[in-house]
Amino acid sequence: MGRASTSRSAGAFRAPLLAVLAAALTVAGCAADGSRAARAPSASTAGSPSPRVTSDVDLCASIVSHWSREVLDGRGYGDYQSMGMSGGQYDILREVVDAARAARRQGGQDIGTLIERQAREGCVAWYRSGGPGEGPWR
Repeated sequence: MGRASTSRSAGAFRAPLLAVLAAALTVAGCAADGSRAARAPSASTAGSPSPRVTSDVDLCASIVSHWSREVLDGRGYGDYQSMGMSGGQYDILREVVDAARAARRQGGQDIGTLIERQAREGCVAWYRSGGPGEGPWR
């Protein structure tokens, strides 16, 4: 008699449990199909090349140029680490900002081009001599 009551209570749980599992699998299956469809490449991007990787020099020049403009306009903040720069990049920034301030005092019109050029030249020289992790930065 004890067994009969045990099997009945187990049976009472089976039906709702199977219904819940079936519903969960149905929902999971729908989500999986929707996910695959959302990730499928469109016709316009299917043949496009992979994104371009930014070189170390390009990244350095971009960071130094950006923060040089910010510092020159009085919007720079914190230290070089809070700007996401290394000590070497910050040295380049200081040289670029000094040159841009001198050009501004002399009435230079295209300071943006000066910043871009000097940042790139400084970064090229920095990576030519080893950059971070090489040469004197080890």
